[in-house]
Amino acid sequence: MRHHVLHAAATLAILTLPLAACQSGPTTGAAGGAVAGAVVGGPVGAVVGGVAGATAGGVLSAEESTRVRTLVVAQRRPSIRVEEPVAIGQALPTRVRVYPVPASVGLQTPYSYTIVNGQTVLVDPQTRQVIEIVQ
Repeated sequence: MRHHVLHAAATLAILTLPLAACQSGPTTGAAGGAVAGAVVGGPVGAVVGGVAGATAGGVLSAEESTRVRTLVVAQRRPSIRVEEPVAIGQALPTRVRVYPVPASVGLQTPYSYTIVNGQTVLVDPQTRQVIEIVQ
């Protein structure tokens, strides 16, 4: 009986994990990751899967990312070199200058951006926390 339950859980996880990875935002990514994690690892798996799903899901839609990249190219801000790793959830050093994303770009949330180590980084203007690395 236990073998059947584990086999069913493994099959469901194999079918669910790709769906969790394809989520478009951090909220839906967290939900999909939590479901997939719960199937595989129970309550602990749900927590781990939710965090991984939220990280994998980007804040910006593909269209918004394109508009931000267009803004960055047009404004030609300098890239700042930092030794610290630039990662989602980490705050940028205070020496890194951030620039507001104008409302005309059409983002739902007012963000700032900067260029760090050659990468465009979307930043929460109050906390300086990296929200997304724009590809």
